[in-house]
Amino acid sequence: MKVARRSDVPPFAVMEILAAAKARRAAGKDVVILCAGEPSEGAPAAVRERAAALLSEGDLGYTEATGTPELKAALTLHYRDTYGMDVDPNAIAITTGSSGAFLLAFLAAFEHGDRVALARPGYPAYANILSALGCEVVDLPCGPEQRYQPTVEQLEKEGPFDGLVVASPANPTGTMLTPDELDGLAHWCALNGTRLVSDEIYHGITYAGAPREATAAAFRESGAIVVSSFSKFWGMTGWRLGWLVLPDDLVGPVSALAGNLALCPPTLAQHAALAAFDDEGMASARAATQRYAECRDLLLAARDRLRWDPVAPADGAFYLYGDISFTGLDSVAYCARLLDEAGVALTPGTDFDPAGGRDWVRLSFAVAPDELRKAIDRIVAWQDGLTARD
Repeated sequence: MKVARRSDVPPFAVMEILAAAKARRAAGKDVVILCAGEPSEGAPAAVRERAAALLSEGDLGYTEATGTPELKAALTLHYRDTYGMDVDPNAIAITTGSSGAFLLAFLAAFEHGDRVALARPGYPAYANILSALGCEVVDLPCGPEQRYQPTVEQLEKEGPFDGLVVASPANPTGTMLTPDELDGLAHWCALNGTRLVSDEIYHGITYAGAPREATAAAFRESGAIVVSSFSKFWGMTGWRLGWLVLPDDLVGPVSALAGNLALCPPTLAQHAALAAFDDEGMASARAATQRYAECRDLLLAARDRLRWDPVAPADGAFYLYGDISFTGLDSVAYCARLLDEAGVALTPGTDFDPAGGRDWVRLSFAVAPDELRKAIDRIVAWQDGLTARD
């Protein structure tokens, strides 16, 4: 029997490294896991308590295909409180994580053969989903000169495009678009018939000196799509709950696709997520961001010891993306050996940049500061010993 060619996409290497790190831990070996973009403390207590109550008392049957009216209403208030803007609840689609949101958005917005532009380095699932759907993925090399974000000049040079995917804060670099830069990209897309897809799943996790967060929901009327999630700011990774803010022309198509692909998003997660917007839930998420800021400061203070140079400016999210070429190892070998010999799990840059990522690694600092200190000491000692061993 044949296997569909659309399934011929590379695996997400971080998941393989995470599995290897957990296997090491299960075997009784010490390991510091800094490979996955997963907040170590998980969901706010208020969310977990609400879920526990719902398990014994709640109605956990199917919901509406694009989510409950109650959660959509809570998100409209969130947009009003956070961005000072009104979002029609009918424009919101609750999804099975941001991964489900991307699949629905790409299915609804793009045809087979459409050209879609992505920043490189960038989150690999964008390209892999688009490729599986038969789209032509166009990489825009974004280095220090572009501050690791796409520019209007690149679009003018490489276009035309049917779509553009941006992320701010971005994975793996943590860099952000300024409001003016997002405005410029959105207006270029509107003028050129290009569908803008804005990944905003790390909103809420930004640091001193970073640009102000801006949302592409402001450009919904010109066709822009927003993808967001409860996974990062609220630490609800395994709850698989995300959302879309959609332009009017995609509301119906996404609803039809959602009902056929998944019937509805996870019911328990939807009802429990209402507690994420309570005072306790928001306070917990903000406290987690403060811990990430402490860890970021630890890493930046350790740059001379680590010798990773350059590193991308970590405006937001919880990643440090750094160049390890001084070691003489490519990033895949570097990460494999670091895990095996020092018990620290990082992600090779080839996951995010097939062309240039062999010299880069991503470290996730969404952990307790003491865990990060331990990891830094291990990395420095292991790197210092490379020459003697090799």
